[in-house]
Amino acid sequence: MHPSSASRREFMRTFSLGLGAAVLGGPVLGQVGGLEAAGYGPASREAWQSGRKLGVALVGLGKYSAGQLAPALQQTQLCRLAGIVTGTPAKAAQWKEQYRLPEANIYDYKTFDRIADNPAIDIVYVVLPVGLHAEYVERAARAGKHVICEKPMAATADECRRMLAAMQKAGKMLSIGYRLHFEPHHQEMMRLGQQQVLGPVQKLTADNGFRFTNDTPWRVDRELAGGGPLLDMGIYCVQGALYTKGALPVSVTAQLAPNPDPKGLFKEVEAGVSWQMQFADGAVAECRTSYAENLSSRLRADTARGWMELQPAFGYGGLRGRTSQGPMNLTNVPQQARQMDDFADCILNNKSTRVPGEMGLRDVQLLQAIYRAAETGQKVSTKDVVAVLDKASSR
Repeated sequence: MHPSSASRREFMRTFSLGLGAAVLGGPVLGQVGGLEAAGYGPASREAWQSGRKLGVALVGLGKYSAGQLAPALQQTQLCRLAGIVTGTPAKAAQWKEQYRLPEANIYDYKTFDRIADNPAIDIVYVVLPVGLHAEYVERAARAGKHVICEKPMAATADECRRMLAAMQKAGKMLSIGYRLHFEPHHQEMMRLGQQQVLGPVQKLTADNGFRFTNDTPWRVDRELAGGGPLLDMGIYCVQGALYTKGALPVSVTAQLAPNPDPKGLFKEVEAGVSWQMQFADGAVAECRTSYAENLSSRLRADTARGWMELQPAFGYGGLRGRTSQGPMNLTNVPQQARQMDDFADCILNNKSTRVPGEMGLRDVQLLQAIYRAAETGQKVSTKDVVAVLDKASSR
């Protein structure tokens, strides 16, 4: 599924770091010229002209599906909302009416595997709590569907490997829901940092967190969530630091934040974490996440000749960026629509997604290393993360 002009090893090096992303901020989709300017392939232009959109089934109809993904699928050019999977009959009835879905495309968790017999569904989007990701990605693979899996990919690296193996066996594509790779402000951070426009990045700072009020109890259920705010909100800090720097850390250190409710709300997961990622050239990323306090949603890079910063950095909209040379003056875009259209383009044109399952595995390994560092108080090497890329490149 990868371009023949580049070696597998180079593909993994480039895409696992978030390098070389095409800028999708300018073109207006909905016309052939817009698709071409966005870098979409000839099969996508043909599909758009013929009205042949790929069908997406959302698995799990929580806040993200209802508030972001389903509305985004009304804006996409190359894919559409074709089906749903939910364990709540009232939601099934509501969504069926609201989105005019046929009864045959509505599933519950017991009937999910029948999706294999539905040619109207090309992509399964797993939007469940983290502890359920592995099961439903593997089931979707057995059903012969392409898959988008929300972040983080899974609770453990072993689960990620199982998911990758299942998708490889099925011969289908797996993408992780890293929407910010398709967002102009973050693409500009990638460009400025990786191309060293203001000099080499020497220090990174990333904060992301909120005061949790138990409105979504699964977030503090270890079996369902796999962990606390580090997996949920901290993953954005890990991602932002790596694709701004354009390198993997060589080690991590970490500290758990004081727990304000160890016998109640946070009895199963951490309340917050601070961690530091050390890079081979001496650069350091200082990151924080929390469920016990509202943090700033910030991504900043200090360089040899200046700085660049996004604040707010990680939301679904309203992002703002500036550098030591002035404001970025970039447009906010429908992030999820861009993300899903890009994956549809990859499927239609048989090309690689820039946010593959290997990237998800890499990040889960880093999250596990951060947890080990916090629990032991010791610096933890990340050489096993580099080994993921080496192993993948040999396939």
